[in-house]
This record gives sequence, structure tokens and C-alpha cells, in this order.
Amino acid sequence: MLSGVKAGLVSADVLRREQQELRRHERNNKHLEEESRHSETVFRDKSGRKRDLVQERLEQRQKVEAKSERDEQYAKWGKGLAQGRQQQQNVEDAIKEMQKPLARYIDDQDLDRMLREQEREGDPMADFIKKRKAKENKEKKEKPRYNGPAPPLNRFNIWPGHRWDGVDRSNGFEQQRFARIANKKAVQELAYKWSVEDM
Repeated sequence: MLSGVKAGLVSADVLRREQQELRRHERNNKHLEEESRHSETVFRDKSGRKRDLVQERLEQRQKVEAKSERDEQYAKWGKGLAQGRQQQQNVEDAIKEMQKPLARYIDDQDLDRMLREQEREGDPMADFIKKRKAKENKEKKEKPRYNGPAPPLNRFNIWPGHRWDGVDRSNGFEQQRFARIANKKAVQELAYKWSVEDM
């Protein structure tokens, strides 16, 4: 039988011997049973090496954190960095305005600055202030620009350097190119008008 005892009609002596043998076998295996009861399960990978589950969980957590951080960064980029900064600035301005008293008096510097920065139509001093601001900006180091007669067109719309003497030393390729483009456009327009003439 599966339990190790004999099947069928068995005498009492044989039955007693078999039970003693089973008890002895159980006592011999008792220490193995106790050892295995408190031991941890050993997990192995396909090649048979032991797996370190704690390390794997830690790596998995780090991957999840890195992915969530990257997703958060992409979400921030998707909304727009400049728009986010502007929204943050608006919130800060609103908080600053909420902390002020409700009534605004004549010596309120923020109100004065805001009113001065507004541009009104027909303001006689607006041109003067614009010129003064332009002059202040010009005093900052700015690259010199060419300011002579209008230069010939080129296909890249690049303005000549500030030291250009105004003499066109090209071989005429740009003018020929512009002429070909204009001619092609004129022929297409003429062909279109001819094709829809009798409609």
C-alpha cells in the first residue's frame, strides 16, 4: 500500500511491527520536519541560481520611481514650461494682492507703477518715453547692422553685414533664380485661367 503496510489479512504481530517501524521512521524524520518548518523558501531562476527577492523589489521600486519621475517631467513639459512659470507668477501675484488691504491709497507704489506702465492712446509723453527706453536699450552692447540702400534679395533673406559697401559682386544666380520662380508662377496662373476660361 501507499503507507508502506502490507495489504490484505495481516496478523497482529506483523501489524504491530509495521506500526513500530512507522513511528521510528517518523521520529527519525522529526528533526528534518522541525528544520524545514522554520526555513525560508528558496526561489531560483531558470538557470538554477538563487534569487534575491529583497534586491529585486528594491530595483523594481527604483524603476517605478524613475518612471513616475520621468512621466511627471513629461507631463510638465506637455503643459508648457513658460505657461507653468506664468501660472506660478499669476498665483504669486494673486497671493501678494490678497495680503494687501482692500482700500488703495494715493501712496500705493504698486498701483502707481501699474498705472505708469499702462499705455494710453493719445498720450503725448508716450513717444518720449518709448524713445528714452529705446536709447537705454541701445546703450546696451548691440551688434552693428547695415543701414545703407536696400540690398538685393537673396534666397535665404539674410541681411548683409554692417561693413558691406553696397556693391553687388554676385554672378547673377540669385536674380536668375527669382526670375525662374516668378516665370513658373506666372505660367501656372496663366494655365489655370486658360483651363477655367470657358466655364
